[in-house]
Amino acid sequence: MLSLTSQRWSELEHAYGDAGDIPALLEQLSTLPRSQGESEPWFTLWSALAHQGDVYPASFAAVPHVVAAIASAPAEADESYFQFPAWVEVCREKQQFEVPADLKAAYFESLSRLPALVAQASSREWSPGFAACALSAVAAAKGQHALAEAILEMSSSEVAQEFLQWYFDQ
Repeated sequence: MLSLTSQRWSELEHAYGDAGDIPALLEQLSTLPRSQGESEPWFTLWSALAHQGDVYPASFAAVPHVVAAIASAPAEADESYFQFPAWVEVCREKQQFEVPADLKAAYFESLSRLPALVAQASSREWSPGFAACALSAVAAAKGQHALAEAILEMSSSEVAQEFLQWYFDQ
């Protein structure tokens, strides 16, 4: 995993330029296990690293840090912690984006940890949004990218009900 103090961050890019600002945001995740996806630091992380479905070299350096934050308290991490790595992986696959060689091992190793971390969060109550993000993380980690994206799209009960109605009407 790329150290948060590494100069490499300034060499990596995100949606707005160099990623030298990302380590400070990632550091906040370990102290905010229940932060909401629309608040900081998540708002800036999403904007910079998964901007409108685009991913960047810095996205792949960030995912291992997000997964490490989950590992510190899997039952307390909110849905954003599971959604972020799932979405980065879905977008990587859709864009056929090559993970930089020096980030590849840590990135894919962190994804492989997601199913076990989801299992560790199984004792908590799951909202529909949390369930979608957690299950999407498992699907993405297992290479089921289309399924991971479909699950994320069904994060609300209304969308899931509409899908089921459409499916049974076929």
